[in-house]
Amino acid sequence: MKYTKLPNTNIEVSKICLGTMTWGQQNTEAEGHEQINYALEQGVNFLDAAEMYPVPAKAETQGRTEEIIGKWLKKTGKREDIVLTSKIAGPGDMVSHIRKDLGFHKAAVQEAVDNSLKRLQTDYLDLYQLHWPERQTNFFGKRGYTYEQEEWKDNFKEVLENLDAMVKAGKIRHIGLSNETAYGLMRFLEESKKNDLSKVITVQNPYNLLNRKDEIGLTEVCHRENVGLLPYSPLGMGTLTGKHLNGIKENTRLALFPQYKRYSGDQAVAATKAYKEIAVKYDLSLTHLALAFVNQQPFVTSNIIGATNIKQLSENIESIDVVLSEEILEEINEVHEAIPNPAP
Repeated sequence: MKYTKLPNTNIEVSKICLGTMTWGQQNTEAEGHEQINYALEQGVNFLDAAEMYPVPAKAETQGRTEEIIGKWLKKTGKREDIVLTSKIAGPGDMVSHIRKDLGFHKAAVQEAVDNSLKRLQTDYLDLYQLHWPERQTNFFGKRGYTYEQEEWKDNFKEVLENLDAMVKAGKIRHIGLSNETAYGLMRFLEESKKNDLSKVITVQNPYNLLNRKDEIGLTEVCHRENVGLLPYSPLGMGTLTGKHLNGIKENTRLALFPQYKRYSGDQAVAATKAYKEIAVKYDLSLTHLALAFVNQQPFVTSNIIGATNIKQLSENIESIDVVLSEEILEEINEVHEAIPNPAP
């Protein structure tokens, strides 16, 4: 395994992070615990969760993922062996079951943090993230920003103060964002500098061969402001394994949950086929090509992988030992130039 540090901290994390959003729906508690044990054996020490997990978000399963992790922590006593993250849900109909008054106001942040700590059976989180913005902007499949009328008022300073209070209380160590834009990240950074508040150290966004839109703007901010990118969906919900090239495979996430088919459009399929050809040419699996590409990006702190079985998990983790040559990267970029960002 390879390791780096969360920016602006002394916290060492594996370059591969174990995503957990399937635990409690697609995966059982026993399978979740098996995945943690296996990942730790391979050197992975970084786990990512969220209060809304598992997905898709449902009232009857909400919080189950954190509960599964919490039971593992209690059973093993290995809290100090892992770097643990979670997230507070932003506003939206899909999470209206979580609390009556959604958003990042003081009471919501306090409630969300306390509930996550209780489910996780721990006293603190190493990293706590805003799952998506309160304002209307381009995330969850939107390629570009389109102005819409909204009630949201600029509250970056207030939200940062609410998170900073949790840091001062010892409940969270550091803060991060998710599904955020360059504008949002810069505004939080600006407020932290002006008001001596906790700095955002990471942004967790989708990033993969089919979605490199954050290379336009956000990654420059990450570089110049020393903020780490935590890519999620590095395999595009399984699309970049190649298993869906002849149609959506049965009993997979895309088959079970059709709302996640943004990686399955015609252009995305065409690009995936082209990347598959590159992988075959260089005797690589498409999975390893896709994950190694993300692993090698200089702005990536840790690559969040997810799996529903140990075989998948093993292949995903093994990608850390794959190094793509300049020749392979050039061919990847040729496909990207021809079919840029087909699945934002």
